[in-house]
Amino acid sequence: MVGGPDARQCRRCKRSLSLSAFAKNGDRPDGLQVWCRECVAEYGATRYRPRREAMGKQVREKVDAPAGHKLCRTCGEVKSHSEWHRNGTAPDGLSTRCKACRAVRGRQDHLWRKYGITEAERDELVASQGGVCCICLAALPEHVDHCHETGRVRGVLCFSCNAALGQFKDRPDVIRRAAAYVEGIAWKPTLVAPGVYQLPS
Repeated sequence: MVGGPDARQCRRCKRSLSLSAFAKNGDRPDGLQVWCRECVAEYGATRYRPRREAMGKQVREKVDAPAGHKLCRTCGEVKSHSEWHRNGTAPDGLSTRCKACRAVRGRQDHLWRKYGITEAERDELVASQGGVCCICLAALPEHVDHCHETGRVRGVLCFSCNAALGQFKDRPDVIRRAAAYVEGIAWKPTLVAPGVYQLPS
C-alpha cells in the first residue's frame, strides 16, 4: 500500500497504489484510469476475452514487447519507440501504427480523398499507359492528373508534364499556342509582297 499525494485508490480492488500503477485516460479529469493495470488485465482475461470469443469476434493476443519497443498491428513487427509518431491521447503516448505503415496508409488515403481512386486503380492506369507518362512518353509517371472542374482523373504524368499543365492552367487554347510557338509557326512573319512581311496579330 502507498499513501500520499502520489497515490490513489483503485475502484475495483480498493488498494491504494502509486500513480504509475494506473494507465493513462485522457477523458478523465486526472488523466488516469479508475482501475489499476492489474485489475484491467484480470478483467480482460476473465470476462472481456471469453465474452468476445463467444460472440465470434476476434480477440488479439497480447504481445510482450521488450522495454522501449512496441508491436505494430498493421505490419506485425516489433519496433523501437523511435519508429513511432507521438500521440498524447494514447495510453502509451504512441500512435497505433509505426511510421512506415502510417506513410503507406497516408498515401492510400490521399489518393482516395483527392482523386477517388485506390492504389490498384492508379497502377492499372499506369499499366494502360505502358508504364510511362502519357504526354512525354518517356518519363516515369508518378503524379495523378485530374480535371479541376469535374474531378475526373485523366491519367498519371511525370513531374515535369504535370507541372507544365498546371502552369498552363489546363487551358487547351494556351497549350495549342505554346505548341505552335515551339514549332516556330505563330511568330513567323508572313511574306505578303516582295520585301513586305506581315507580323501575326
